[in-house]
Amino acid sequence: MTDGAPTDLLVVDLTEGTVERERLPDRWLREYVGGKGLGARYLYNRLDPGTDPLGPDNHLLFVLGPLSGLLPGEPQFAAITRSPLTGTFLDSYSGGAFAGSLVGALDGALGVAVTGASDEPQALELEAGEATLTPAEDLWGRDVVETCAAFDAPVACVGPAGEHRVRYATIASDGGDHHAGRGGAGAVMGAKGLKAVVARGAPPERPPEIESLREAYESKYRDDDVGRWHAASATLETVDFADEVGVLSTRGWQEGSFDGADDIGIEAVREAAVERERDGEAIPGGFRVETEDGQSVPRGATPMSLGAGLGIDDFDAVATLGQACDRLGLDVISAGNAVAWAIRASESGVVDADFGLDGPLSFGDERVAEALIESISRRDTDAADALADGVDAAAERLGAEQLVPTVKSMEVPAYDPRGSPTMALAYATSDRGACHRRSLPAETEVFRDEWDEADRVRLVIREQTISSALWCLIADDFAGAALEDDLGAEWLAAIDARAPTDPAKLLRVGERTWTLTRLFNVREGFDAADESLPTAFQQPLSEGPSDGAALDPGWFDRLRRRYYAAREWSAEGIPARSLLDRLDLLDVVDDDTPVAASPLASHDE
Repeated sequence: MTDGAPTDLLVVDLTEGTVERERLPDRWLREYVGGKGLGARYLYNRLDPGTDPLGPDNHLLFVLGPLSGLLPGEPQFAAITRSPLTGTFLDSYSGGAFAGSLVGALDGALGVAVTGASDEPQALELEAGEATLTPAEDLWGRDVVETCAAFDAPVACVGPAGEHRVRYATIASDGGDHHAGRGGAGAVMGAKGLKAVVARGAPPERPPEIESLREAYESKYRDDDVGRWHAASATLETVDFADEVGVLSTRGWQEGSFDGADDIGIEAVREAAVERERDGEAIPGGFRVETEDGQSVPRGATPMSLGAGLGIDDFDAVATLGQACDRLGLDVISAGNAVAWAIRASESGVVDADFGLDGPLSFGDERVAEALIESISRRDTDAADALADGVDAAAERLGAEQLVPTVKSMEVPAYDPRGSPTMALAYATSDRGACHRRSLPAETEVFRDEWDEADRVRLVIREQTISSALWCLIADDFAGAALEDDLGAEWLAAIDARAPTDPAKLLRVGERTWTLTRLFNVREGFDAADESLPTAFQQPLSEGPSDGAALDPGWFDRLRRRYYAAREWSAEGIPARSLLDRLDLLDVVDDDTPVAASPLASHDE
């Protein structure tokens, strides 16, 4: 690795009020590179099994990759911790100005690890490789827009949802334009009394060889199918796509298409957009729109989860709901599912809870939906308090189980697997709970007539492994499509990194990282029982191209066993000793981590 390449972490102990600089083992940098892999290795090493995600002993990491600020696309950072929503390993990504400034602010470090908890709200200010804690009592209670505006540099912060430890609170940055969204990293940050992280630093200068690579890859990305799609519509065309093929979760997972999709889809966004560029740069998320409360940057998950999911076909209302979540620091997917569950539970009469609202809960009513979102963020009624802990926790406390699907207690994104069955496998086996960013087979499956079980398993494994490899570099989710041929090997070679610079070895980094997060979850007690088919998916859909579709649990169990066998895991979903030996992971596991004697020998067993 060339001189000055990142090798350290800043370690901040909020209990003691101390900051130290820790040199990372060379082996970790070789075997995990950075980002997701490095965060997983650090967390596995530092957390005792059973660590309370909202307790002071949990760690919250803001991690970069060795090519952060150099790769094409938006700069990104990873927020890594143990999830308070699921109890699993959690990695959540965010881009924008804060991520770009973080590279310069850390000045030779790959990230910050925060542990402990402060009795009084704190802000962590980063500049020139140094970290300083300053009081932030005057910011406690403010939303993310107000908090970001209080500093003269880019900020990542929590809003009221994080302060109240809502288990799907986000870490918001750039005034709410960006979020490390799923799994509740914001609740961990709030529980630590950390209101904001401020990054003062310029993006790194690009050496000539990197500049020429960047130009070539940006051109390649612009010509790529993903690049053209993202330039035309960002993620907002996913609403139209999901509706057309019958995988758009509608009215609390009861239907697979939405009769109001055209009113909240890409054309509606284009009509409402006030700008796509700001100071000559593309707007993050693609479009900025006006609402009654200001401006909002909706993304695909907003009209899917807060529009179709709640039966709301008014684009302005959907944008306002998304803006409320952004301002409060709430994950729009989990928030939409929580409101949908409350509506179904209330309308069915199964739950007779006082939601403290001015009117009954019903699909299509944006007014009560926004009021409930606000209530959840502050836990100001018993029902809102239950919903703030997630759908599973609310169902356990209030009743009406299985109305809205979850995997490992994470609410499922709005791609309904009854219209794309392989999505069920992707959701079930995701390391952080139900997630469509590890693998999104719906984009492929709906266009193929021949699709056998082996095809489904191969696609999910391939996408999961590639995403893990690219997230070790912290590549932009979309521009990363241009890196899939060599997984960034050419870039690493250009800076003489000690990390592997061969595509096959980088794919191995992805597999090693995926296996390590599996070991983390296994050590926390997760196994095949946590990856069963949600009951909601066994009920037939109504309406649209997938009308009547349902998933058979026997078929799903067989598919999952095929996946386990291909991954070299046991029937219980535990990695086998032979796999750990092949990936150089045997010396990582400890006495608390179960290891299978042998993998599942055949998918037919």
